[in-house]
Amino acid sequence: MPEVIINGPAGRIEGRYLHGKSTNAPIALLLHPHPQYGGTMNNKVVYTLFHAFAQRGFSCLRFNFRGVGRSQGTYDRGEGELSDAASALDWLQTYNPNATACWIGGFSFGAWIGMQLLMRRPEIDGFVSVAPPANMFDFSFLAPCPSSGLIVHGDKDELVPDAAVTKLVNKLSNQRDIKIDFKKVEGANHFFNDRSDALNEVVGTYLDNNLGKTLAAE
Repeated sequence: MPEVIINGPAGRIEGRYLHGKSTNAPIALLLHPHPQYGGTMNNKVVYTLFHAFAQRGFSCLRFNFRGVGRSQGTYDRGEGELSDAASALDWLQTYNPNATACWIGGFSFGAWIGMQLLMRRPEIDGFVSVAPPANMFDFSFLAPCPSSGLIVHGDKDELVPDAAVTKLVNKLSNQRDIKIDFKKVEGANHFFNDRSDALNEVVGTYLDNNLGKTLAAE
């Protein structure tokens, strides 16, 4: 899986990129959990998301936020990380100018950043948010949420209460013209330890049902 270096607002951004086989492959950007608590682009949940999109023919990019791994800069409370994500999406779009669709996926802190990027980039067609930390960060900016998507939560999540995520889902589901699929993974804690296969199945099924067809066969 090729390593890529992207010019970001705080310097070098380290990433891993997989190019889709079809000439007009859709694109997906995947965002990792909190940089100050060990989050990196190699997180198992992020890799599971990456793999689910790649299996369906997407050109996929995951990267390290500023100050993580070989990415330059320091943690910036979400503001800088949002800029990093925007730069990464710019890079992904530059290399895939004819992409048929654009999706974003994020885990925990990455889900929060991803939803903010969703608000700023109207070309994003769909999202997958895993364990969005609705009890720790403000999601009120999703008013309205610009696209439909999938929210996944472990029913044994010890960091994000079920009530907080359910409240967010209900708020978004009451908005017009979008559909939020809310799936709970049985037995999964916040980090989906030993539940990666179940997560992959949930995400894969959602993508298959919402892409119209599986693109991997093209």
